[in-house]
Amino acid sequence: MNDARRLAALRIALIAVGLIAIFALWPLMILWPSGWSWQSGHSDYPLMIVGIYATLGVFLLMASRNPMKHLSLIWFTVWSSVVHGAIMAVQSFGAEMDGTRHVGHLLGDVPALFIVAAVLAFLMPRENKARAL
Repeated sequence: MNDARRLAALRIALIAVGLIAIFALWPLMILWPSGWSWQSGHSDYPLMIVGIYATLGVFLLMASRNPMKHLSLIWFTVWSSVVHGAIMAVQSFGAEMDGTRHVGHLLGDVPALFIVAAVLAFLMPRENKARAL
């Protein structure tokens, strides 16, 4: 993939991830709680997570205009997704919390985080080429 195509694809990926973070997380928590919500019953946790990811989504949309000026934000998204996904994967195998097993997350938010990280990392310009762009 040449640099121009990689950058165009990165812009599209940033828009897609940003829109998903803003608009899809809350509905997924409601429609598929075993794959997307870590709490049962009343909790302030889901709204906090939605707020954090919606904010990240807005900044990813802004970064899509000129990804080269926002490399640190994009790399933060990549690495925080890897770390968050890894922690959740380990916790999915852990003991029951709130009387609920969490292995459903291995089909929901855990792979979603790894996919986001992989796609953005793959599309990021390489170090020596990034300076030229």
